[in-house]
Parts: sequence; C-alpha cells; structure tokens
Amino acid sequence: MEREKKVLDYLTAHDIPHSCYNHPEGKTIEEAKRWWKDDGSVHCKNIFLRNHKGNRHYLVCFHCDATLDIRQLEQRLKAHLQSRGLPAPGKLSFASAERMERYLGLEPGSVSPFGLINDEENHVHLFLDECLQRAESLSFHPNDCRGTVVIGRADFMRYLECVGNSYEFVELY
Repeated sequence: MEREKKVLDYLTAHDIPHSCYNHPEGKTIEEAKRWWKDDGSVHCKNIFLRNHKGNRHYLVCFHCDATLDIRQLEQRLKAHLQSRGLPAPGKLSFASAERMERYLGLEPGSVSPFGLINDEENHVHLFLDECLQRAESLSFHPNDCRGTVVIGRADFMRYLECVGNSYEFVELY
C-alpha cells in the first residue's frame, strides 16, 4: 500500500480531485473486473513496452475491453510518429519487470500512468487511445493492483501536465 499512498499523496499535493477504493488483488483485467465498482469511469488497461534497442520506453493506455495486436500497434505508432516527423519506435516488445521497476517503480500487474510519478527523468512516453478523450472519468490502479483510483478526465490531464512526461492521444485500434 506504500505505492498507493505515494500516488494519493501526489494527487492531493497537486490539488487534483480523485477518489480511491481498495479491493482484493487484481493483476489482470479479468481479475480486476470482479472488484471494480460501477462508478461510471472508463477502466483502463495499461501496457509497458520498449523498442528493439531498449533505449525508448512507452506506456500505452486504452479501454479495458479492447485488445491490441502488438504488431498492428507498432505499425500505427510508426505511421503516427512519422507523420509528425518523429522517429518510429521500431520493433516493440513488452518491457521486462526490471525495466518496469527502473523506469516506473512498478511491478507487473500494477502498471498505470501513475507510475510516471517515479520517472523523474521523464524517459517514458505515454500513448493514450483517442477514445479516452471522450470519457468523463478514467480509472487506473494506484500503482498497486489492490486499489482503483477514479479521476475526471480533465483532472487526469492536469496530472499529466504536473508529472511532465510527454504524451499524446492516438487511434490505437
């Protein structure tokens, strides 16, 4: 619960409204769905990826009911970044638990954008599915899979500005 406390303290210190509730461990979406409240938020799935060289890391957030093919995701991100004159990510793969700990201070099963609090060098780039822009509120683990933070979309955007990592909305599927 130490990781959860850090998230809640950060949000409170930055006057970012939110609510949080605890529940039994839910390391996968299927497990977590049993414990999520019907709170009107869009529950999000989060994956942490690295490029083939291991020098770029990406956090990808999307609706919990969607599925992503990693090869199709590579192609979408490549096209999106190149259309903006930016380098393509190359071949993507899931980042190791060691990389997750190093860059986000998290362990598998607890990945969320709140891990960006621990990325003091703003190394990780965040991709959010464009459908999340239409949600009134979003929910994520508070860096601990035994809890859920519900946060308004506008308040989440304020959080992203505070934390300072680069991010963008993109059509993921």
